[in-house]
Amino acid sequence: MRECKMKNKENEGVNVRVTRARARAMKASSTNQNQNQNQNVVGVGLTDVTNSSHLKRFQTSNFQEKEGCKKRKTKVASDRVPLQVLTTQEDVKTELAKEDSSKKEMKVSLQPSVEMESLLLLTQDSVSSPNKDVNMICEKLRASAGLGIVDIDSELREKDPLIWSSYAPDIYNTIHVRECERRPLANYMEKLQQDINPKMRAILVDWLVEVSEEYKLVPDTLYLTVNLIDRVLSQRLITKQRLQLLGVACMLTSSKYEEITAPQIKEFCFITDYTYSKEEILKMEREVLNLLNFQLAVPTIKTFLRRFIQVAQTSYKVVYAELEFLANYLAELSLVEYSFLQFLPSKIAASAVLLARWTLHQSEHPWNPTLEHYTNYKASELKNTVLALLDLQLNTEGCCLNAVREKYKQQKFKSVANLSAKPVESLF
Repeated sequence: MRECKMKNKENEGVNVRVTRARARAMKASSTNQNQNQNQNVVGVGLTDVTNSSHLKRFQTSNFQEKEGCKKRKTKVASDRVPLQVLTTQEDVKTELAKEDSSKKEMKVSLQPSVEMESLLLLTQDSVSSPNKDVNMICEKLRASAGLGIVDIDSELREKDPLIWSSYAPDIYNTIHVRECERRPLANYMEKLQQDINPKMRAILVDWLVEVSEEYKLVPDTLYLTVNLIDRVLSQRLITKQRLQLLGVACMLTSSKYEEITAPQIKEFCFITDYTYSKEEILKMEREVLNLLNFQLAVPTIKTFLRRFIQVAQTSYKVVYAELEFLANYLAELSLVEYSFLQFLPSKIAASAVLLARWTLHQSEHPWNPTLEHYTNYKASELKNTVLALLDLQLNTEGCCLNAVREKYKQQKFKSVANLSAKPVESLF
């Protein structure tokens, strides 16, 4: 009876005498249960993180992040272990030494990735580095500095301190280099195109000149339009039925890039007499942009012409409007001619300024050290381009495409299309 009562009391939780062996057994079983619970908690936490949708953001951390995950696992598991208290100074020094050694190991492990990054940067620089023509341009720019030329930018800064002339030398030195990139092929008609020819291209550009006048577009839009057309024709086979569609789509894209208020698509449908629908124009625009990788920031003839005319005006006491109109007229004539793709935009712009100055003032040589410095061309280097422009100015081939000529015969442009120059062979 006494034994039965004792068992019932134990079952009811009444305090009984516990021996040392019984205490050790109870402590061991409770410790095992706690460890199992901790492991279950850690396992559930890692499973939740792995299945989380935010994990995709961190997939680029590769090896080092995986190592961090391992360390975090260890840390979570050790949180349940009682912390050791550092009671002596030697223990503190030991722990600090361990931390220093771990930091050094992390630094060593990071070093290969840093070297790899620098190697990639060098590789990218070597891939995107300019060719030997670009290097030659940079050498010529450095060699022409400090020759007693007129500093046109300082004069502009005195007139308006807020003007961007402080950045002008760096800007134009950069675009001198960049014009060698993203150039259309000079022989794409012979190399790629099968259904169109230079005459068809000339008719298209001549018509686009009329369109730009009709909608009062800025000159940069016209120059960029022609640049986009030539770059597309250098890479994609185009039939003659889609040539006008390409021209319209390129002008629409250029208008969006250059104009404050670009013409609407319905207006481009109208000027083609609804030959192409709105959907066809938008589809062609997407094809052009994807083909050119959306690279629209390219230096054109107009980019350089604006600067070179500014340099040429330093020779006059007042701004000479005829010089600006005549140089722009000669430059736009070159847009129509497929043969001018063999010349760099900066060379065409410099040649237009030289021929314009010679046409207006034939009593002195039209080239001087200041122009040579800012254009980066000697007069002898412009000979072939100037002679080609002179043929266009005199219309020696009797071209019937007169949109540019009719434009510059207007009084607002001082009727510069009626002017003609004398032979220029003596200049070279």
